Amino acid sequence: MKILLNPLDGMNLLSQNEVAKLQKSSNSPLYTLFRSCALAVLNVGHESDDLYNGFDDFDINLLSRERGLKIELINPPEAAFVDGKIITGTQEHLQSVIRDILFNSSKYETTDFTDGVEVTNAIFDILRHANVILPTDLPNLVVCWGGHSIKENEYRYTKEIGYQLGLRGLNICTGCGPGAMKGPMKGAALGHAKQRIKNGRYLGLTEPSIIAAEAPNPIVNELVILPDIEKRLEAFVRVAHAIIIFPGGAGTAEELLYLLGIMLNPKNKSQVLPIVLTGPEESIAYFEEIAEFVESTLGKEARSLLNIMPNDPVLVAQFVKEKMIEVRDFRRLVGDAYQYNWTLSIDTDFQRSFEPDHDNMAKLDLSLDQPKTLLAANLRKAFSGIVAGNIKEQGVLAVKQKGPFILTGDTSLMKKMDKLLMAFVEQGRMKMPGSKYEPCYKINH
Repeated sequence: MKILLNPLDGMNLLSQNEVAKLQKSSNSPLYTLFRSCALAVLNVGHESDDLYNGFDDFDINLLSRERGLKIELINPPEAAFVDGKIITGTQEHLQSVIRDILFNSSKYETTDFTDGVEVTNAIFDILRHANVILPTDLPNLVVCWGGHSIKENEYRYTKEIGYQLGLRGLNICTGCGPGAMKGPMKGAALGHAKQRIKNGRYLGLTEPSIIAAEAPNPIVNELVILPDIEKRLEAFVRVAHAIIIFPGGAGTAEELLYLLGIMLNPKNKSQVLPIVLTGPEESIAYFEEIAEFVESTLGKEARSLLNIMPNDPVLVAQFVKEKMIEVRDFRRLVGDAYQYNWTLSIDTDFQRSFEPDHDNMAKLDLSLDQPKTLLAANLRKAFSGIVAGNIKEQGVLAVKQKGPFILTGDTSLMKKMDKLLMAFVEQGRMKMPGSKYEPCYKINH
């Protein structure tokens, strides 16, 4: 089956050189990346760890025509269409893939990001090019983190949180996948509809290896693909006016450790960025595990940054809404933008791309005798590797070929980490529901 699409919103203005970059060839890694990301967005709403099963014959081509560009889809997923016509939101996501893959490769493929300021400027450039850096008179964007594999009652809770945020005119940004990334957007969409808010924002930030494993959820109306996980994480904290963390697994722990490592930097002591951990009553054990791990590894100062507010969506939404005034006042005081937090200081340890292979995972310094910010950076990398081994194609393949990643460090720290990860496994937070989890890691005590 072949389908030709007319591009939306000026996508036909691509140059011939840009179109050529995404043409199929035997030695084009960019095309391979383009195809996998395109298939992921065409599988929108498909909640599985394997988006590619059954789609070996899928292909995509950009065709230059005298009157503009055409997008040719060969054997695409049927779920992307209604009565033979592609769903508008799905085509928008597909064009976001084309836009970001081209822009990132054209402008930053050969850039050696050794300077932190350069990284921060590049992230701003990518977000601005995607038209998601929007002027606002009052901070209102809430970043929501949490697992793709959560229980049904936890998912309903994330929707209720989103609903209460939406009723208060707040917008949502997530990692754009299923579970705790979808629920807040779905709830906020209802809250916005009730308040007759027609320009509600449901911003999804992802990166190639994540989007290739987790299709964007159907609610996302702004999709951006950052070059790698580190730039994606920095994008989250730069655009956030508050961060809500729901129950999750290794990926959520990675995000939390990244955030805490940044907020523990003395240069950020005056920053106003509310952090809330919340979930239903049944999730209290999860938060207790997280809080204990944070305090025993990063200290009481790190623990004090966390506002744990279980089982009360209204209170959470009221707290976040009230904090927006403090965020606005702080940004005004220091002369910072509402749309992008330029004054937040991020060390290069949190900006450098980390390749989670067996050698790099084994070399991580997981000792307690180091600055807390550096420990947070190294712990973040360890959890990033576990995420890669769980769901990312390259990481899964590496584990299959060479066995689990080996993590070694201080005995007390490794026991704490092992305990936390085992809690995630026992709570079913490391894979999609219904699938058996085989650890991709081994911790040496």
